[in-house]
Amino acid sequence: MIAFTRSRSAKILAGVALLSASAMVIAGCSGTPSEEPSEGGDSPAADLTLKLGSLLPQTGSLSFLGPPMESGVGLAVQEVNEAAAGVTIELTAEDEGDTDTKAYETSITKLQGADVSAIVGAAASGVSRLILDGNVSAGILQISASNTGPDFTDWDDNGLYFRTAPSDLLQGEVLGNLIAEDGAKTLGVIYQNDAYGTGLFENIQSTFENAGGEVVASASYNVGDGQFDAQVATIQAENPDAVAIVSFDQFKTIAPLLSNAGVSPEKWYLVDGNLSDYGSSPDTNFPFSLEGAQGTKPGPALEDDFTDRLQTFWTGEGNPEVNDFTYAAEAYDAVVLVALASLAAGSTEGADIAAKMQEVSGGSGEGEKCTSFADCAAIINDGGTADYDGYSGEVTFDENGDPTGASIGTYVYGADNLITRTN
Repeated sequence: MIAFTRSRSAKILAGVALLSASAMVIAGCSGTPSEEPSEGGDSPAADLTLKLGSLLPQTGSLSFLGPPMESGVGLAVQEVNEAAAGVTIELTAEDEGDTDTKAYETSITKLQGADVSAIVGAAASGVSRLILDGNVSAGILQISASNTGPDFTDWDDNGLYFRTAPSDLLQGEVLGNLIAEDGAKTLGVIYQNDAYGTGLFENIQSTFENAGGEVVASASYNVGDGQFDAQVATIQAENPDAVAIVSFDQFKTIAPLLSNAGVSPEKWYLVDGNLSDYGSSPDTNFPFSLEGAQGTKPGPALEDDFTDRLQTFWTGEGNPEVNDFTYAAEAYDAVVLVALASLAAGSTEGADIAAKMQEVSGGSGEGEKCTSFADCAAIINDGGTADYDGYSGEVTFDENGDPTGASIGTYVYGADNLITRTN
């Protein structure tokens, strides 16, 4: 990985990005603590019951992200509760669906009705844009493990919105540079016509062209579309050196069309919305090899111990094994940070938790480093300030709720249609 300071024109391949942002005001409310915090010592600083909601894609075009993210949330809840360090989480999990199915409309009503103080989700930036204002009005802290839309940085959220994934500005730069450094001079892009798709397309295009390449063809589609022949024909007509596909699970339909049009997988570049292990289960098998296709997604290489714990938890709940771990670490860290902020605040009110989120992530620069909820909680209970570094990285929220450090991984498909990290 390569360390760098983030800018719109920065040329990068992968690594740690430093993001800048402007200040915001903390406000809002939800829930009450059951006991005032103590002055520290061996016993917990508080005895809190934190009502937490999750809004993640059990169905819809991002449903492949559901198991890794839900397993991350569930494991974190289990480990926070097992620590018995002053915060007990009561989790209510609901289905996000997507902007086409609109399952989130019923789900968000249920979560708000359950009097949750914080919500982990939504996975899709498009869904978060539709629910965020309502959560802010209700005083609910919202933290997403996968929202990458740049506009969330400046959202009027009263300080109640956070994310553990980096902005699309970074992923677009990484992918654009990867394509250029692979030697491509011309590029075609098929992208989803929403904020996620257009944002990534614009940043891929600007980075690739700044590196001396040319985007010779681009074709968009709308969320909910099922036919992509016209988009593929647009790309095929220009015969570009490389093709970027910015989509969700529409990739399963687009990929065979590209292959049939003679555009080989070695030319393909994917993003976090469609980069998955397609050869690991019968319902995702392709009738051809994806070998040579590449892609990017946020997140560092995960430790075996963490993924083993995720699998043990998830299968122990009666679920099949997780096929890949996209955003699992970010979801886990989101829960831990909310729990630590609640403990540090001695409160389960959304605004109080939000006011401590930057502190417990190390954003204030005054905390003691720690890498688990139990260890961080011990620091807080002893009257200190914790600085949590998680499985998704250092996190370290800025004043806008964005992570100031992030990692973007690059991947390549093998003959088995499984991805291998290359950086």
